[in-house]
Amino acid sequence: MPTLPPEPAPRSACDPQLACQAAASFGAEAARYDRARPRYPDAMVRRILDGSPGPEVLDVGCGTGIAARQFQAAGCRVLGVDIDARMADLARRSGVEAEVADFEGWDPAGRTFDAVIAGQTWHWLDAVAGAAKAGRVLRPGGRLAVFWNVFQLPPEVADAYAAVCRRVLPDSPFNLQAVARQTLDEYRVVCAPTADGIREAGGFSEPEEWRFDWEWTYTREAWLDQLPTHGAFTQLPPHQLAEILAAVGAAIDAMGGSFTMRYATVAVTTRRTGAA
Repeated sequence: MPTLPPEPAPRSACDPQLACQAAASFGAEAARYDRARPRYPDAMVRRILDGSPGPEVLDVGCGTGIAARQFQAAGCRVLGVDIDARMADLARRSGVEAEVADFEGWDPAGRTFDAVIAGQTWHWLDAVAGAAKAGRVLRPGGRLAVFWNVFQLPPEVADAYAAVCRRVLPDSPFNLQAVARQTLDEYRVVCAPTADGIREAGGFSEPEEWRFDWEWTYTREAWLDQLPTHGAFTQLPPHQLAEILAAVGAAIDAMGGSFTMRYATVAVTTRRTGAA
């Protein structure tokens, strides 16, 4: 995928400082993030759990606990790990046990899990180091499942988004034009390095790709509430963000005040092989 919505990748994949700054910026509006970000299909949650040996789940990059709460509702005991203390604090207040650390450096203190999950997160990690760490904390037969919500904007909203970003953010380090024009099939570019990282780490079965298609209708208010939580916009000055929201809002108004978004939730998943 040329970008990974809703966190568009930097134009240069070799800019770890920019990626780190973006990854750590979401907590600035943790409540908005929790309120506005989409959830994940229940069918995916069930499929992950059906392929796991038990109910103990580690949520990597748990954020505010969006995925963790869905797994808790399905009967799991979930521990979250997130680099941002503000996000982890909101997760705790919503009933999710959460620890603050980057996953590669996190100390599991001897704890092991039946499943390691990561929603909207894995692209911020080193694919090989992340998979190797997951392998060390998974029980034999345990499942690693990393997943993303990929969206395809309607043409009217995409055109407005692309035009205002060209005008307001011509030098953005993020590939915002690709976000506007992407299709649901472009997720394969992020799935490939994820699967390659799992293979290189070793100790896992051959990775699989799962896809769940769905739709969601957004009002103007709901989409403009979510847009500031996207990685390219979390650190913008208020006047630039306001100009972007106004242009996108006007496009939605012209469509009658709402639109239907096409989503695909895509997962790369595998099982830990070998003995404990």
